[in-house]
Amino acid sequence: MRDFSWNVFAKTGEINAYLLYKDLELLSPVQQMYEGETEDQESSPSD
Repeated sequence: MRDFSWNVFAKTGEINAYLLYKDLELLSPVQQMYEGETEDQESSPSD
């Protein structure tokens, strides 16, 4: 999605596409942290 929004911005100069790109860039570390937590929960044995 980030690549798509960047390509739209690069071709059109649409500011909303750039702002979406920056929002996705900021959310990326949060998403990676969330995905790491869910992997830990899935791999731990449940009693």
